[in-house]
Amino acid sequence: MHAISIVAGKKASIDLEKCTECYACLRASVCPTDAIEETSLTWPRSLRRVFGAVQNEHKETKVPGRGTEEMKTNDVTGRFEEGEVGFSVDIGRPGVGATFADIETIATEIAGVGVEFEPMNPVTYLMSDRKTGKLQEEIKGEKVHSCVMEFKTKVDRLPEVVHALNRAATKVNTVFSAGCCCRVGANGQIAAKSYLDRNHISYRPNGKTNIGLGRAATVE
Repeated sequence: MHAISIVAGKKASIDLEKCTECYACLRASVCPTDAIEETSLTWPRSLRRVFGAVQNEHKETKVPGRGTEEMKTNDVTGRFEEGEVGFSVDIGRPGVGATFADIETIATEIAGVGVEFEPMNPVTYLMSDRKTGKLQEEIKGEKVHSCVMEFKTKVDRLPEVVHALNRAATKVNTVFSAGCCCRVGANGQIAAKSYLDRNHISYRPNGKTNIGLGRAATVE
């Protein structure tokens, strides 16, 4: 985050506005005199800490870190049904971070095309209005290392979501990457892939199967 600078060639200074409370400097023991120490954080600055350390759980959702297990476990959870496409938008990485004001800008653009935000996602929980993507007013000045916004919509709205993400990219002072997931059709076609190919949008295809993980065992 470039939050730490050296003053007069000797003393380290931490810019609290840039700092995302990830504590990487503390864990790495970079200070020879152990001058860096953990401090008690209050709301809303405490959000920086919980988003910055994946081992911490959001007390409201019980989800650790930046998002949920998302689309990687869809064969178990069934979160995305036939005819739906799921999205994860990874905001602030690598090494840039994001304010909640910018996160809200992305969320409101997406909400405008009609999507369903994942209720167990910590960003969704911080929304004051899930239909518009508006966040709680008191958190907008806070900055996090990164977060993952998750939502789903109908496959035929995929182009609208892509256009909304492109609009958001011109309005924010951060970076983000998008992933999408949908089921393979009975004919072996993947609707999202077909759209991306037709529109010459580059992507990295991935697949994951959990082999029934989490399902009740059956005995024959």
